[in-house]
Amino acid sequence: MSTESEATSFNVLRQQGLARWAAMAPRERQMAQAAAALLLLAVVVLVFIRPALKSMQQTPTQLREISTQVARMRAMAEEAQALRQQPPVPPVQAEAALKAATERLGAAARMSVQGDRATVEFNKVLGASLADWMAEVRVAARARPLEANLAQSEPGHYSGTVVLGLAPGQASPR
Repeated sequence: MSTESEATSFNVLRQQGLARWAAMAPRERQMAQAAAALLLLAVVVLVFIRPALKSMQQTPTQLREISTQVARMRAMAEEAQALRQQPPVPPVQAEAALKAATERLGAAARMSVQGDRATVEFNKVLGASLADWMAEVRVAARARPLEANLAQSEPGHYSGTVVLGLAPGQASPR
């Protein structure tokens, strides 16, 4: 029943609109048509053209960002490939390199070795020092991180533990 009453009210409104249209002077009709055309143009611009223009303006920036990310990923892949191709370091030499790198951090780092694993505890180590340590350990000792539990203890300082595998060819778990 509600659809019948809606259809009836729509027909009544439609008839009233047509009656008003017929009662308008030709100049008024032209003005109404111009207003409707401007409204339609505004809707088209707001709904279709502005979003497309915005996307076109953002695309070069997004492409530069993506290109930078791809370049970084390629560099990391090349570094990983180069590290894989390096000959393994004997465990004694790896342990010595790890010990030397850890001693450079001073009292902020302690190392313990059990078999082919080394556990290093950090206490308020600067982030840059930690990154340098990781790079040195990766290159000089060829140790692979097996487990890491680090947290920012103060702004720019980290505390926690890192477990490293010293055996040649030992892969880190994924």
